[in-house]
Amino acid sequence: MACKYCQSSIWKQKLGRCTRCMAQLAIMSAILWPLWWWAYADTPRQVESIALLFAAGSASALLMLHLLIYPFRRNKKPAPKHGSSDTPDD
Repeated sequence: MACKYCQSSIWKQKLGRCTRCMAQLAIMSAILWPLWWWAYADTPRQVESIALLFAAGSASALLMLHLLIYPFRRNKKPAPKHGSSDTPDD
């Protein structure tokens, strides 16, 4: 991942900021759920079926977390820079 938020080691700072991550998770969910439904819906107790369910469920859960936090992070104003003021120094 190339964005500065994804390279951060703090997990809470990554959620809801990287649209690239959100797009990747949406694509993964859009591929994995139909694949599971088409190939393994009739045999849900096979190891392959369970593994695909965990992968699809994890991608969808992480996407939901991103989408829930995204509006809060998007509307947050950046903090003012340290040492700056609105009035000029005389």
